[in-house]
Amino acid sequence: MQLRYQFRAYPTPGQQICAARVFGCRRVIWNDALGRIKPVKESNKLLGNPKARSAEGPYLRVPKNPDLAKILITQAKKTITRAFLSDAPVGVLQQTLRDLDAAWKAHEDSKTGKRKGPKVAPPRFKSRKDNRQSARFTRSDWWSITKDGKLRLPKIGDLKVKWTRELPSDPSSVTLVKDRSGRYFVSFVVETDSAADLFRPRMGTRASTWA
Repeated sequence: MQLRYQFRAYPTPGQQICAARVFGCRRVIWNDALGRIKPVKESNKLLGNPKARSAEGPYLRVPKNPDLAKILITQAKKTITRAFLSDAPVGVLQQTLRDLDAAWKAHEDSKTGKRKGPKVAPPRFKSRKDNRQSARFTRSDWWSITKDGKLRLPKIGDLKVKWTRELPSDPSSVTLVKDRSGRYFVSFVVETDSAADLFRPRMGTRASTWA
């Protein structure tokens, strides 16, 4: 099963500036993609169910991630207004599109009953004033844990992390989070045996043994 392990991180002032740029790039990609997808979905919704249309007009194709990545990332970086996107790893920007896609799916599955529990609201535009900022780094970003126990994130640097327990396996991703109080955390997603994890010893400030 998948579990999430979270640790406190202590970026330097310079690293905090770099992290803010990465957060900002992620926010721009999310908003740019949402700005293209939302009007299409709203237009299609006005036509009603394809099997029982309530209005006349063409159903529009909802932009897919490969198309959005090409337009909003690859091509946008070459423009003056979006050249700053180079301040974030490409993997983080691509993951943002996948996260938005997952948010739409959760909302639509919630409406149709495929997703149990409370109703999930549709994705909203992000603001730099949001209480929580985050960026997810996948394996394609080539992040790593150094021999001296720091977390090396591309475009940000080697972060000091307070390790409180050992990671049971290689993480598939790591998310850098800044909370409303200005504290930083790193969150790892790992595959683990929950029963075995109960007996895993806690750690001090040293990095896990697989680093």
